[in-house]
Amino acid sequence: MAEAAVRIRELYKSYGPIKAVDGLSLEVPAGQIFGLLGPNGAGKTTTLRCLCTLERPDRGELEVAGVSVTADPRAARRQLGYVAQEVALDKMLTGRELLQLQADIYHLAPAVAKKQIELALELLSLEDRADDKIKTYSGGMMKRLDLAAGLLHNPRVLVLDEPTVGLDIQSRLGVWAFLRELRRRGVTILLTSHYLEEIDMLASRVAIIDRGKLIACGSPDELKRAVGGERVTLRIREFSPAEEAQQAAAALRALPFVKEVIINEAQGNALYLVVSAPDPLSTVPTLREALTRQGLPVFGIAQSRPSLDDVFLAATGQTFQDADLAAAPTGKKKKK
Repeated sequence: MAEAAVRIRELYKSYGPIKAVDGLSLEVPAGQIFGLLGPNGAGKTTTLRCLCTLERPDRGELEVAGVSVTADPRAARRQLGYVAQEVALDKMLTGRELLQLQADIYHLAPAVAKKQIELALELLSLEDRADDKIKTYSGGMMKRLDLAAGLLHNPRVLVLDEPTVGLDIQSRLGVWAFLRELRRRGVTILLTSHYLEEIDMLASRVAIIDRGKLIACGSPDELKRAVGGERVTLRIREFSPAEEAQQAAAALRALPFVKEVIINEAQGNALYLVVSAPDPLSTVPTLREALTRQGLPVFGIAQSRPSLDDVFLAATGQTFQDADLAAAPTGKKKKK
């Protein structure tokens, strides 16, 4: 594996009785896009804020490019570019003026600032709108400008917290292309997301966290292979009684090719099956027959390959979406 650009060892951070990060350890290889995946409230943002010196950890060791974040935070910040979830731009400035202000904050020499501003505008396809007021920009353009500001001092590690949240698909694809170009240029990128497909598409490696703890780490393909088998989602009824779901699960577990059955209460007691078969659809008649013998009707059935959501489900017993919903006190998904 490549040399680590970021090291986190036994990170703890609490807010009163709430453990936001609970003994998290991970390494981010240099020159890669590394994804930090987890539902709302998993501890992703707190981890990044500790890494970027915006929060003081209760305990733990953090390093960026070999520099201790706690022992020498100023030196660590020189290695980092950080772009938060919320875009915070002075909309009365032009894009170029905003970047010049940021360059002044970084104390870049005038010639260096000019070169870096032009490079950032080119990389993010903002040259044509650089001298327009930011208030006239679309949401996607504002996000790209925010990314440009985080790159002006040429950091070795770029830290992005939910870089595409709230963007339309075209803007998201534009950000993805930009991040791949940065990786090609040797920049290490650490990004958080609760968009499963985003991490799957971009990241060379991914750490999945839940409730402040690391539950899985590896490449997306490694994690999905480790789960094993193909997936079948089966419903007895649209909303099955718990006893009926348990009866169905018992009948299905008796089949030799069914490796695992998980009942998802939040999804109407749907049954998630891990099936060991070259063609999972060929098992459908046998599944249906086993349930029919129990007097149970099949409402719906679907097949899919293992996904990062399956990795999360195998580790926690709930889907990613369910964990997201459970984090919201009203049962509704939190706004970011």
